[in-house]
Amino acid sequence: MFDKPIFDAHLHIIDHRFPLQPNQGFLPSEFSVADYQQQVAPLHVSGGAVVSGSFQGFDQQYLLEALKQLGPAYVGVTQIPASTTDEEIIALHEAGVRAVRFNVQRGGSESVKYLEQLGLRVYDLVKWHVELYVDSRQLPGLSTTLRKLPAVVIDHLGLSKSGFKHLLQLVEKGARVKATGFSRCDFDVLTAMRQITAVNPGALLFGTDLPSTRAPRPFDIKDLQLILENFPEDIAAKICRENALALYQPRQQA
Repeated sequence: MFDKPIFDAHLHIIDHRFPLQPNQGFLPSEFSVADYQQQVAPLHVSGGAVVSGSFQGFDQQYLLEALKQLGPAYVGVTQIPASTTDEEIIALHEAGVRAVRFNVQRGGSESVKYLEQLGLRVYDLVKWHVELYVDSRQLPGLSTTLRKLPAVVIDHLGLSKSGFKHLLQLVEKGARVKATGFSRCDFDVLTAMRQITAVNPGALLFGTDLPSTRAPRPFDIKDLQLILENFPEDIAAKICRENALALYQPRQQA
């Protein structure tokens, strides 16, 4: 359907062979690599970022297995405790992991009290960036720390209209933003994406957010079409591929 390769900057693989922990009473259904590949087959996806969810805690085995199955055009975004050793971080990096996630919205990750310490450490060690699932209304309380970090990504357009101005302030300082989970947001996502790209055309990263656990509605191909049909071709290419490749540096670019 689309003739340009897509980098899916935000997807989840849920493999029940590996540990899962209920989050707020929720356990997700199985969503295998094969399930994912079948769903994105019409999209010309050539790579992506597998993101650890709250319900996966600090388990790395599911992620390593998913990256092995998906291949070197895919990277991982993991959750690790602050006690993780340098050797463990380096091993994860060599397996394709490229970022550490703090799930402020739902928990299941390391506490944000370790955000600065861990964020600086993984960057110095292997050049990982930090990703945050956070309502943008909470960003003022984290802004001092976030501005000390070399690279920051905010999930799902920051979720809330009332905090969006704080998100734009971070974008002005170099933060990137996931153009994902549109139904999770309480505002017009096209207007928000236009505002972000006006500040920095290198900031937005498209992702499917599949399988869209707990979202009001799952990803739809119309979410991608919204970008492809409303941005100039060069900007759409940045949002859907180039910005993510520059950030994630996968082992292989397909």
